[in-house]
Amino acid sequence: MKGRIWGSRGSIASPGQDTKRYGGNTSCIELRPPGGDVVILDAGTGIRELGVRLVREGAERMFLLLTHLHVDHLEGLGMFEPIWRPQTELHIWGPASPLASLRERIATYFSPPLFPVHLSEVPATIEYHDASEAEWEIDGARFASTAIIHPGPTVGYRIESGGRCVAYLTDHEPALGADLQHDASRWISGFGLAHRANLLIHDCQYTVEEYRGGRVGWGHSSTEQVADFARRAEVDRLMLFHHDPMHPDDLLDRMRDDVAERWGVDGDRTVLAAEGAELSV
Repeated sequence: MKGRIWGSRGSIASPGQDTKRYGGNTSCIELRPPGGDVVILDAGTGIRELGVRLVREGAERMFLLLTHLHVDHLEGLGMFEPIWRPQTELHIWGPASPLASLRERIATYFSPPLFPVHLSEVPATIEYHDASEAEWEIDGARFASTAIIHPGPTVGYRIESGGRCVAYLTDHEPALGADLQHDASRWISGFGLAHRANLLIHDCQYTVEEYRGGRVGWGHSSTEQVADFARRAEVDRLMLFHHDPMHPDDLLDRMRDDVAERWGVDGDRTVLAAEGAELSV
C-alpha cells in the first residue's frame, strides 16, 4: 500500500513557524491499495489539498473513513473539491450512534450557520455506511473497524492488503481503565486492530507530565502509553499522530525519542507523522 499524509495535527489547525516540519493541518491520510481506489482516513483540513489533486487526476470514486465526528476530523469536507462535482461517487464510513444516522450527524456541521450550504445540496453522490463493528472489502483490500476509547462514538480501522497491514487509531486512550502492561489483551481498547500491524498510526498528543497533570479521560495518549501499547500489540513500526496544536516541532522530536526509549526499539521504528510524507507499507 502507498499513501501520503495530508494533515497530522489534532484539535485545531495550527500553521506557523513552529509547526513547519510536521505541519499544521488536521487529520487526513490518503491510502492507495493495489486496486487503485482512493481511501481517505479522516477529513480534517488536510483533505482540501488532497481534493485539489484528486480532481486534477480525474478521480471519480473514493472512500472516506471517519474515525469520529469531532470538528478537527470533519472540518475539511466542505472544502473537498470532489464533492462539488456531480460525477464523484463518495462512500463514507463512520461510527454508528443510537441518536442519529451518520448522514444526519454530518449534516449538523454541514449546514448554516456552521457552513453556508446544506449537505443535501452537494452534487456528488454520497453513500453512508456504519462502521462501529464491521468488516468489508474494497478492490481486494480488507477493512475492519471497532469502537475505541474516546469521548463520543469513535472507531479505529485496520486495513490489510497483499499480506501487509496498517492500523489507524487516532484519538485513542487505551490506558483509561486498563493496565497496558499487565491486563489481558481482550480488555485493551483497540488491541485487535493493532495486533502485529506492519504500521500502527496512533495518537500521541501528550507528554507524560501533561497527561498526568489534568488530561486523564480527554481521549488521548501520552508517550508512555503509546510505547506500552505498541509493545503489547507487537507492531513493526509506529507512527506518532494527532500532534497537539500547542507543541512546536522541537518538542515533537523529544516526544518521539521518549517513545522509542520507553519501547526499547531502534529509532527508525518510531517516526512522527509529517505533512507531505509518503507512506509505503
